[in-house]
Amino acid sequence: MAKDAKAEADGASAAPVKSKKKLLIVIIAVLLLVLGLGGVGAYFLLKPAPDYDEEYAEAPRDRARPPSRRKKVDHNAPPIYVALETFTVNLVPENGDQYLQLILSVEVEDAQVDEQLKQYMPKLRNDLTLLLSSKKASELINSEGKTQLAAEIKEKMNDILDPAGRGKKNDWPVREVLFTSFIIQ
Repeated sequence: MAKDAKAEADGASAAPVKSKKKLLIVIIAVLLLVLGLGGVGAYFLLKPAPDYDEEYAEAPRDRARPPSRRKKVDHNAPPIYVALETFTVNLVPENGDQYLQLILSVEVEDAQVDEQLKQYMPKLRNDLTLLLSSKKASELINSEGKTQLAAEIKEKMNDILDPAGRGKKNDWPVREVLFTSFIIQ
């Protein structure tokens, strides 16, 4: 009988211990959940906001391509010029073989474009060589022909450096193409 009373006392005390363990586990799980949600909330509240680009404020967004986060360029800053290597190409024959030797310098919007030019130089040289070799000497002799060629080179370079295009020609990476040497032979 004494054993039965002792067993009942042990059984009665064992039940509250199990329920206290379950309660402790539930409290710890709830605390971890609250701390995790607090951490996620703090992350989203404290992270810096993305830069707002006014250029895209009025334009409809292209869902396939997110807007670029280009910094605003100071158009009053001193110009940055990049000299390119010499181009020597055969021109379209009119009076026998004729050659064009051309040395260019380009005005760019910032120093980053200089690095971008170096990165894309093989493609730039290929496309410019194809463009130059498609010209006739008679097209390039006068100043209008040279001005037109400079505009074509500028457009070709900007198409390679900024294929998405920003719509505004004054925002192109290459602002101007300058001939430092122009020899037709």
